[in-house]
Amino acid sequence: MSIAYVCVAIAGLMPCLWVGYAKFAGRGYDNQAPREFLAALSGARQRAHWAQLNAFEAFPLFAAAVIIAQISGVEPSRVDALAIAFVLLRLAYGISYIGNRPTLRSLLWSLALLSVIALFVLTAQHQ
Repeated sequence: MSIAYVCVAIAGLMPCLWVGYAKFAGRGYDNQAPREFLAALSGARQRAHWAQLNAFEAFPLFAAAVIIAQISGVEPSRVDALAIAFVLLRLAYGISYIGNRPTLRSLLWSLALLSVIALFVLTAQHQ
């Protein structure tokens, strides 16, 4: 399995990291009504929940970009590097979201999106 595909797996599981923090960083998690519990959170735990939602939103385009670049024959080392960058940027994004650093969070979000766009640009150039 390529490094880029491992990154897809990590990105696909990343929402679990953030929701785990939202649910278990404090007391009171209610497994009988998890959506109500998450909706009622505040502070860092609420931001962790929002980071989870955003991770779900970012994943499909990233996964598609990696897969399309790979099957189009883009140099694997370039795909790997951009996939690693995406994962590291998204991890830092989640941490900055939880830590209530909105400017840094927005910068990291933008850089992660640029790594996805770069994958599509490389694919287009390779055709």
